[in-house]
Amino acid sequence: MRAIGRATLAPGSRGFVAAIVVAQVLTQIGAFTLPALLPAYIERWGLSKTEAGWLVGVFFAAYVPAVPVLLALTDRVPVRRVYLIGTGLTALSHLGFAFLADGFWSGMLMRALAGVGWAGAYMVGLKALADPLEGAAQSRAVSWHAAGVGIAGAASFAAASLFDAVGGPTAAFAFGGVAAAAAFAIAAAVMPRTLPPRPGVAPRGALLDFRPVFRNRRAMAWIVGYTVHTWEMAALRGWAVAFLAATMARLGAPGWMPSPAVLFTAAGLAGVAVSVTGNETAQKYGRARVVLWAMTAAAALSLATGWTTGVSVALAAAAVVFWNVAIYLDSSALTAGTVQAADKQLRGATMGLHSMAGYAGGFLGPLGVGFFLELAGGDGVLGRGLAFGHLAVVTLVGLQALRWLSRDG
Repeated sequence: MRAIGRATLAPGSRGFVAAIVVAQVLTQIGAFTLPALLPAYIERWGLSKTEAGWLVGVFFAAYVPAVPVLLALTDRVPVRRVYLIGTGLTALSHLGFAFLADGFWSGMLMRALAGVGWAGAYMVGLKALADPLEGAAQSRAVSWHAAGVGIAGAASFAAASLFDAVGGPTAAFAFGGVAAAAAFAIAAAVMPRTLPPRPGVAPRGALLDFRPVFRNRRAMAWIVGYTVHTWEMAALRGWAVAFLAATMARLGAPGWMPSPAVLFTAAGLAGVAVSVTGNETAQKYGRARVVLWAMTAAAALSLATGWTTGVSVALAAAAVVFWNVAIYLDSSALTAGTVQAADKQLRGATMGLHSMAGYAGGFLGPLGVGFFLELAGGDGVLGRGLAFGHLAVVTLVGLQALRWLSRDG
């Protein structure tokens, strides 16, 4: 196997794909430490529900302006350079939250830094996988990438709970920092130091000129779908543990039931399994059909889940699991749709817009839940019903926009 720079794995090989997926897992493993520990931080720092929503959402808000710049750069400079910036900033943000953050504003700063770091790692790592592959191999690599990130996101809740129990929140965030530093080392070892050979002309236009991407109606359809997908997913991820904790406090939890963080880890792992099979199902039955099923089911479950807080802890936990599964059903199908619809010379810019739009939704999701909770007076049944239920409107509007763009495309 020919080495590229100091890399010992050929881009596109199974070993290279596995190494990048592992690096993505290590980068992501600390991403949801704050949502996992959110009830404790609300109490410790005296946060309002809106402030808690900002702490969760600012990660996505910082990601949005950073990702188009960093990802579009990968059409011009080696992916490795951008990815090392991303994993390095991720490590620093987690360590900073562990040892420096002591309130809302310092926490906001570290969460924003984490968002910029993830902007330099998430889609950048995916592009490193997608560039040397085509067709079914590319689609499957995208699916495994989504699975790895999803597993790490799910495990992030259980890992945070475990390290918090052993050494407090400092240990939980420090673990995320060390894991991201390990991802930095993997990328430094295996990613090529040069741009891959490209047939045809160099990338066209200015670095942040997204007009050619907006004209690609087929790609824009999947980008719209990904935006509402991430909007809903971020809202549930950000508030699920707090929702389950409030339900248990209100109704009392059965002795056999695990903690809210462990419950949402199980929900996340179930979602990952469905995400992988969802991509294969999309190849068999068509992406548009799978996206229609997933978004319709997710909208229905978002309407129902919040109200279960006044009925039963077991029902609330089941609703969270099934809702998360519905959200994940079209996750890899949406991203693979954008990757395959993109102009090859503009793949970095297309994926940058895809990720930027998605994480703009990811910022609004947690903030919207916090706003409706505040509006309805806190953790009551009405507040939870409205906080989660408003997402059904977002999802259904997004679905109609996706279908309209697909027809015109």
